[in-house]
Amino acid sequence: MSIVIEKLNYVYMAGGPYETHALRDVNLTIEDGEFVGLIGHTGSGKSTLVQHLNGLLMPTSGRILVDGMDLADKDTDRRAVRQRVGLVFQYPENQLFEETVEKDIAFGPKNLGLGEEEIARRVRDAMRRVALDYDTLHERSVFELSGGQMRRVAIAGVLAMEPQVLVLDEPCAGLDPRGREEILSLIRGLHSECGTTIVMVSHSMDDVASLAERVIVMNKGGVFMDGAPREVFSRGEELRAIGLDVPQAVQLAQKLRDRGFDVPQGVYRIEEIKAVIEGIAGKGEKHA
Repeated sequence: MSIVIEKLNYVYMAGGPYETHALRDVNLTIEDGEFVGLIGHTGSGKSTLVQHLNGLLMPTSGRILVDGMDLADKDTDRRAVRQRVGLVFQYPENQLFEETVEKDIAFGPKNLGLGEEEIARRVRDAMRRVALDYDTLHERSVFELSGGQMRRVAIAGVLAMEPQVLVLDEPCAGLDPRGREEILSLIRGLHSECGTTIVMVSHSMDDVASLAERVIVMNKGGVFMDGAPREVFSRGEELRAIGLDVPQAVQLAQKLRDRGFDVPQGVYRIEEIKAVIEGIAGKGEKHA
């Protein structure tokens, strides 16, 4: 299933004194099974763009096709689109409201009119996919859980709708290091083991570098760059010019080059720079 975005423009408060052009002539295709990292400084249009992917916002002009369905077409079943494209907002745990974990995760499937047996299957499966033990937690209040667990419950509620595309807006925002690692591991597994198409908005260049296969850079409402992470993160000066930075591995690689070490171009992941440093250390031991 693909998402095709053609000449997308979006204007907030059109015609008013505070009219703002949030998106300008965006053209993108997100293919089935991709892992896309979406980056850009605050106000670049990232969150506005992802809210168009399942019809929460409708274009001022242009169009979006989800699995061939035109979201602007009045005959398009937007509920069907939202089953295919699940959106997890920033701090999704703030939207939890039911008495128990199970009831919260079941809320979406119930609204689809599914039978009790199918709802129960989806709840169990969603909890398994986010590494929450059903027997231990299904009757617990969501407000008794840790911050990381609450976020996983919120994500499970979206997964219970069984979307083919999962859109995550700053999924690690506000989490402590342990919670952050849990969520990143979960997202990695959803993509690699379940084949879910992922679109992840993030301010963390390191998170995007560790997970994404493709990076889209937004600036002033338009697409500034679109390519493989190795290509995008090699253009550090251009990224810094629009208020972004590069992953720590890229920064460290450049510092080593500046000191005369032979570090290959294109290094952008932590494991890559770690291997380089181990190689440098190994050569030093041989010379000692």
